[in-house]
Amino acid sequence: MSSHRPIVKAVVPVAGLGTRFLPATKATPKEMLPVVDKPAIQYVVEEAQAAGIVDLLFVTGRNKDALENHFDHSPNLERTLMDKGAIAMHDELMRIVELAHIHYVRQGNPLGLGHAVSLAKEHVGDSPFVVMLGDDLIDAKTPVLPAMLNAYEKHGGSILCLMEVPASEIHLYGCAQVEATDDPDIVRVTGLIEKPLEGEAPSNLAVIGRYLLQPEIFAVLADQEPGRGGEIQLTDAVAQLASAPDVAGGVHAVIFRGRRYDTGDKLSYLKSVFQIALDRDDVGPDLRAWMIEYLASDS
Repeated sequence: MSSHRPIVKAVVPVAGLGTRFLPATKATPKEMLPVVDKPAIQYVVEEAQAAGIVDLLFVTGRNKDALENHFDHSPNLERTLMDKGAIAMHDELMRIVELAHIHYVRQGNPLGLGHAVSLAKEHVGDSPFVVMLGDDLIDAKTPVLPAMLNAYEKHGGSILCLMEVPASEIHLYGCAQVEATDDPDIVRVTGLIEKPLEGEAPSNLAVIGRYLLQPEIFAVLADQEPGRGGEIQLTDAVAQLASAPDVAGGVHAVIFRGRRYDTGDKLSYLKSVFQIALDRDDVGPDLRAWMIEYLASDS
């Protein structure tokens, strides 16, 4: 039996303004933008549920009511669907409501990801927890949370998710300095740099939006000075845990080699929609045929 405390809670920061997607996000949270026929945030909740994590805290901001409504009952709509005999759709809406126990706390000022995570202290307490960013969607066929939970069982401490990216793109991410372990898919993290300048990056391993953190992170965040962009950076706080392994068990990371969809800007969002749609049996074949025909035309 494992001596490590179990992971039962996830923190999902969703307070961002979504300015890259204006005017679409003027009245609609960016997390509610559709990816085929589901809002992006639903993929994240389903990912947590599939890994056995069903207690989620959403760190929200203004104009995020649509998030709460999506995961709540809609009696009039449910009744209308039943009256029309749309049983399958009614059951799907009920499934969404039952995906997880979702709680909410508001981030009044957008002071950065680290600040958003710090607001989870009261809900999380003294237990380790997962942080899941909605901009990163992980393909259900290549999940990463189970691998992170397994790494936690083996090494304890905090666990990051790293992905190899081209050297020309590493400046867009948090970047990890690492040491090998006896497992080729797990490394020990010895340092982290948020969005390194050219020549500063210690590797091409980028931190993507899945973290398993020890509660000691809250004490670090409480004293954290603003970093890149004048914000409280979660990367900087995790770097402190990595530099003092005796404090909270150190930091390890899983090297993720599966499929990730980035919905953080317009082009990557569109690519994600097409990639996910093409992989679906119900729309993929027809969409692929149309794309081939369209790209071959003169239009």
